[in-house]
Amino acid sequence: MAWVLKMDEVIESGLVHDFDASLSGIGQELGAGAYSMSDVLALPIFKQEDSSLPLDDETKHPPFQYVMCAATSPAVKLHDETLTYLNQGQSYEIRMLDNRKMGDVPEITGKLVKSIIRVVFHDRRLQYTEHQQLEGWKWNRPGDRLLDLDIPMSVGIIDTKTNPSQLNAVEFLWDPAKRTSAFIQVHCISTEFTPRKHGGEKGVPFRIQVDTFKQNENGEYTDHLHSASCQIKVFKPKGADRKQKTDREKMEKRTAHEKEKYQPSYDTTVLTECSPWPDTPTAYVNSSPSTAPTFTAPQQSACSVPDSNSSSPNHQGDGVSQASSEQLQPSATIQETQQWLIKNRFSSYTRLFSSFLGADLLKLTKEDLVQICGAADGIRLYNSLKSRSVRPRLTLYVCREQPAPQGQQQAAGGGGDGGGATPYVYHAIYLEEMVASEVARKLALVFNIPFHQINQVYRQGPTGIHILVSDQMVQNFQDESCFLFSTVKAENGGGVHIILK
Repeated sequence: MAWVLKMDEVIESGLVHDFDASLSGIGQELGAGAYSMSDVLALPIFKQEDSSLPLDDETKHPPFQYVMCAATSPAVKLHDETLTYLNQGQSYEIRMLDNRKMGDVPEITGKLVKSIIRVVFHDRRLQYTEHQQLEGWKWNRPGDRLLDLDIPMSVGIIDTKTNPSQLNAVEFLWDPAKRTSAFIQVHCISTEFTPRKHGGEKGVPFRIQVDTFKQNENGEYTDHLHSASCQIKVFKPKGADRKQKTDREKMEKRTAHEKEKYQPSYDTTVLTECSPWPDTPTAYVNSSPSTAPTFTAPQQSACSVPDSNSSSPNHQGDGVSQASSEQLQPSATIQETQQWLIKNRFSSYTRLFSSFLGADLLKLTKEDLVQICGAADGIRLYNSLKSRSVRPRLTLYVCREQPAPQGQQQAAGGGGDGGGATPYVYHAIYLEEMVASEVARKLALVFNIPFHQINQVYRQGPTGIHILVSDQMVQNFQDESCFLFSTVKAENGGGVHIILK
């Protein structure tokens, strides 16, 4: 028994010794000299992954570069887009640089390309209502353009074009192989598109965007090549210089640690690549002249003359006007909603509301519509959606006097009402202008009297005297007054007089 116990101790000690020796070997194999990180990265699996990563010289290389000769603001934080201040009406050079490598875009070698320069809104909210904003600017600044080319100072540009309906865009042809510089002038300032509340509001930022196109197989410049843009703000003359100086002085007062969070100011502004502007060159060239500003008075008044059976101031005689007065129903489909917008002279918003059902449009508040469409069209659209008619300035009820008593009795004998007399039927006349000529015109239309045959309109006064109806008398009529009227031939036999009783 003792022999067996001794053998167990010998075996156990031998196992421990072998285990210790194996552990010491592990330490030596994993020593610092056995492996290095370069050996690990040299393994085939890592080599394969490395080869799949793009190299610097394989990155996308734009064919063109546009550089505007205007300094960027020093008050822009790192990783934010640059901001450049411009003076209103001052000429700024945009250098059109050929950035192609050997063999890039060979189809334009020796040929001209077309570039369109635009000044557009930076804010997405204003982009949605760009057409209305620009039409409002056009209305306030007749004959002016938002963007112009300074042709005498420009170099290398040919066949320049400006479309009267595109006040914010200019286009020209140029040869990439030759030196080309386009000098632009921006005539709108950033505060012109800021709602006036209490003064001192910040101006809205714009974008200068350049889109370049090559010819297609038909010789039209519609194939997109490159687009780039930059953010700008436009100030009144010399205002950009003052703003740049103010930003520079503010940065000088900051600590070195704070300055590290901001970009340095560069002498020039490099336009960064972006998506092409939605309008194609074909649409730009062939676009029809824009419609009149939406806040001008329409040709057809909303309070036109009612016919003889009308009881509404907005009842129109023609079918188109009747269709436009139809109320938009909540159950209207997208197509029906689009048709309603067109019929009610909101065709410029059909694209904006292209996915709206009738219920979606009716849910918008007045504030929503003003923000989307601007003050003028927003209020008009809200009133149209709520079927709000324009209240007439004066309402009169008139009835044509019946013939002689004997004629009345004979006509009534054939079947009148229970009283045996023909009832008096009055017609409503709605006056938009408080003048005597408006009274005569409405009476002529309602009762089918040739307007040119009405000589005078009189009102029967005390003891049966005839008083000439003047503008001042109309202005003193009480609203919803009732009148009988008769017609008498003029003394010279030419035309008639109308007598209100």
